[in-house]
Amino acid sequence: MTGPAVLALCASPSTTSTTQRVLDDLVTPRLSRLGLRVTPLALRPLPADALVRGDAGHPALASAAGRLEHADGVVIGTPVHKASFTGLLKVFLDLLPRNALAGKVVLPLATAHDPRHGPLLMRGLEPVLASMGAARVAPLCCLTSGDLGGTDGSGPPALDEAVDGFARMLRDPAHTTGVSYRRQMSLRHR
Repeated sequence: MTGPAVLALCASPSTTSTTQRVLDDLVTPRLSRLGLRVTPLALRPLPADALVRGDAGHPALASAAGRLEHADGVVIGTPVHKASFTGLLKVFLDLLPRNALAGKVVLPLATAHDPRHGPLLMRGLEPVLASMGAARVAPLCCLTSGDLGGTDGSGPPALDEAVDGFARMLRDPAHTTGVSYRRQMSLRHR
């Protein structure tokens, strides 16, 4: 029996990305140990000209969108740039269909110099995820370099807790941690 499929998306433009390292070395192994099937997707190698033009038909972009389409859940890893998510993530999300996250559970993961930037990032990211139909969003996990100082190969407690909660949300639709955008939107329109 195989578990739910997860796309581990890295939106860092850096070739020496802390975000990529966290996804590869900590998040993916933990999700795999929890029985989830994880597929990585780094946005940096995607063709910049096609991304900027919004050429969703470009083979590399169509392949990336297809990986997202087949995932049950998505870990969106982004460094915090100027108190927001990266422009690379924005142009990628812009080329996807409006309902690209419909029915999916999302775990936002940020790496930042200052932990106070996490809530600022979520103010910009939450409406985007909601507009794309995310079924549920796990609480943001925002890590600083101080959180990543361990050398024993284990993740910081906040990351382990976030990943475990995300896995529970994927396995149990009734699990209540996180935000249900469908419910929030229906309550706002009453």
